[in-house]
Amino acid sequence: MRHPVLGFVVMIAAASLLILPLSAHHEITAKFDPAKTTRLQGIVTYVDWANPHVHIFMNVGAGASMANWAVELESVIDLQKAKYTRDTVKPGDSLTVEGIAARDGSRQVWGNTVTLAGKRIFNVPEETVNRAPGGPTPRWPDGKPRLGPAPTTTGLAATGYWARPSMTILAENGTNIRANKNGLLANIADAPKVAPFQPWAKDLFELRQRNRLADDPQYLYCLPPGGPRQFQQPYGIQFVEDNERQRIFVLIGGGNRNYRIIYLDGRSHVGQVGGDDDNPLYYGRAVAKWNGQTLEVDTRGFNEDFWFTNGGLPHTEQLKLLEKFTRTDFDTLRYDVTIDDPGAYTRPWSTGWTLRWVGGADLPVHFCQDNRP
Repeated sequence: MRHPVLGFVVMIAAASLLILPLSAHHEITAKFDPAKTTRLQGIVTYVDWANPHVHIFMNVGAGASMANWAVELESVIDLQKAKYTRDTVKPGDSLTVEGIAARDGSRQVWGNTVTLAGKRIFNVPEETVNRAPGGPTPRWPDGKPRLGPAPTTTGLAATGYWARPSMTILAENGTNIRANKNGLLANIADAPKVAPFQPWAKDLFELRQRNRLADDPQYLYCLPPGGPRQFQQPYGIQFVEDNERQRIFVLIGGGNRNYRIIYLDGRSHVGQVGGDDDNPLYYGRAVAKWNGQTLEVDTRGFNEDFWFTNGGLPHTEQLKLLEKFTRTDFDTLRYDVTIDDPGAYTRPWSTGWTLRWVGGADLPVHFCQDNRP
């Protein structure tokens, strides 16, 4: 099985960074120590086939020295894509596992390699993404780009969603740092380069990095991936365009079926009195307009309870986002965002990446609550 945290990549201009997302929803090295490799042989006692990660329990040893171990694997979604099922292994099967042990000394291991009867199983290969230009951008009768599927009359897939972001962290355009796909820096000294921090925000970001993102509330408490983070998730997003009511629903893959609404009806940037006007939101309040071929979205009204990006960049309730969505061709969606949060940053700053169209498929269903670490 591929290791989901090793292999840091070089970030050269953040605007053009090409990184394939990991299936893991959190930084594995927060829980497991790459320096503590281990090899186990044992008999399967139970298969916990649930998200966010599958666990295989197995008895290791014999007699008085026998102990039950938990082997943590990828998500159900990723294992099923690789053609594995809950019946790939069954209680009574004999397994050999090579992986890395838990930092706290508990009987848990991340399964890098799992072997059954001499055959490797549960290996999830890296996705390969075709970066060649796609066909023409599908459009509505008024000429505006469609953000969802093409009309059924075109003969193209009538379902699909956006995923496979080219960047899965947030860093200012033009930065030159090294980080892994969960946003963990290779060198903590690079932290000040990521964004124009206020001093307290830099200190908090560095603390989260030193803790290897262990306190990520999306993983610990299943909180929503608000802000740009929703476009960094491995399971993608889907646009449902309601032109009659002038609104767009954004469905969040990997977000417990969360959604946000983007309004295009010209309303002012206020919430409902006694509702979200007095209650900042995880996804904020979004009003938008089309500017040529680009949907420009003004989003604000966030709370501070979540991480608005992989890697743990801080934000405050002053956060405002100018989000731009441009479907450059059938298969490519460009996402550009300007972060304006004077509570956490000394000036507005910008970044962006692309997402790829996954046609003929429904948005994956992933519930964080299915299974806890």
